[in-house]
Amino acid sequence: MHRPLLLATLLATALSSPLTHAEPPLPRSPGQPYAAGNLADRIVLTPGADAATQMAVSFRTDLRQDSTALEFGPALAGPQVVAKARQLSGSSRRLDAENGPSLYHQVRLDGLSPDTAYAYRVQGSAGWSEWHQFRTASRTFAPFSFIYLGDTQNGILEVASRSIRQALRSVARPALVVHAGDLVASRDDLAHDDEWGEWNQAGAWAYAAIPQLVAVGNHEYLDDLLPDGSESRTLGAHFPAQFALPRNGAEGVTETSYVSDYQGVRFVVLDGTSALDLGTLEAQTRWLENALKSSQARWNIVVMHQPIYTCARPEDSEPLKAAWQPLFERHGVDLVLQGHDHCYSRLTHVAGRAATRQALRNQQAIGPVYMVSVTGSKMYGLNDRAHSQPDRSAEDTQLYQTISVAQNRLSVRAYSADDRLYDAFDIQRDASGNKTLHEPDLATPAERYCTRNAGPDGLPCSARDK
Repeated sequence: MHRPLLLATLLATALSSPLTHAEPPLPRSPGQPYAAGNLADRIVLTPGADAATQMAVSFRTDLRQDSTALEFGPALAGPQVVAKARQLSGSSRRLDAENGPSLYHQVRLDGLSPDTAYAYRVQGSAGWSEWHQFRTASRTFAPFSFIYLGDTQNGILEVASRSIRQALRSVARPALVVHAGDLVASRDDLAHDDEWGEWNQAGAWAYAAIPQLVAVGNHEYLDDLLPDGSESRTLGAHFPAQFALPRNGAEGVTETSYVSDYQGVRFVVLDGTSALDLGTLEAQTRWLENALKSSQARWNIVVMHQPIYTCARPEDSEPLKAAWQPLFERHGVDLVLQGHDHCYSRLTHVAGRAATRQALRNQQAIGPVYMVSVTGSKMYGLNDRAHSQPDRSAEDTQLYQTISVAQNRLSVRAYSADDRLYDAFDIQRDASGNKTLHEPDLATPAERYCTRNAGPDGLPCSARDK
């Protein structure tokens, strides 16, 4: 065997070995491994607490780039962007993973001007990245659109990327991309670092230019065995390294719960996994009430992973429902965006779709609309309630959602991965502040269900019972 080929083989073997001695070895992404190189990668832009004046950037380098360096300045119409840029520093942390060691860097951009375009680039050991450009939010309300994605989690690059890229193509200028958790599977399918490599590749440059508003899911946590033999969960090292979030959340979960105000919308992001499994439910409940009570926003949207009302699991998330749903109702939350169930559900009334039909006919006021969606390849079968309780549901279906925000209307459109409109509704607010549901007269297909073993595409159903 020639020496270069031998070295490549030895390197591939070393990189494919898990950090522990677990058997069998973890499967790897095909092609080149996702090792850190001499140019920065995994560049992600996240909004600050006030997206009009605050943004943050995270990126990864090899160990040779031991300082955190970002050049930043106003976006110019001409090519001499660097002439008006200044260099900023930030923090870094080492992360050792299946693809070897790397440094994750974070730089927080504060004191920005509202509704202003900026450009930035980041430094790797071999030089600077390309310039990325973003625009801050307006100081006051202004219409905008954003994308909402459910779990990517499985088949991230191979399958989920199609939904992500169709979503990005569908909105001319998305202000945000909202992720409802389980961005990765935490070694269900692949070596964990490969999963994060695929997640970043699926969104590529768009994740560096469009602020990513992310909720944490249970699969961003890793199982942990305590000294007494009991099981617990630990937040995986990639999540806080990959996302420079505002850190203004509940006590004990400041890395995964937060508020971000964007152009007249308050996004409140919760950590259901920590609430259910790590004892932070009470702290998050107190914080949630304050976040909603203090909101001056025109619209309030909650983002969380575990759904209040499930479309796949036999039981709802009862502890979260008992603690948080009354606050959603009391403080006028408009939308609750969720994942976890790997099916689609849009629910307005707990009494079911018949109650929604009556509310539509009588123009009755409604409370929050609860949504569940899935972006990736793993599918769960619908539970018995999903055919009658949600206004509309689907199984064995990849989706993405676009949400347009206007002064008195939220327009929500759900598309299947083949770019067909699957669901459409508006939340309309009148002069008195009452909100009613409207379903525009748009052509949508029949609801997508599996029948026995047959899926809605005429193939074997890929959804499994939960």
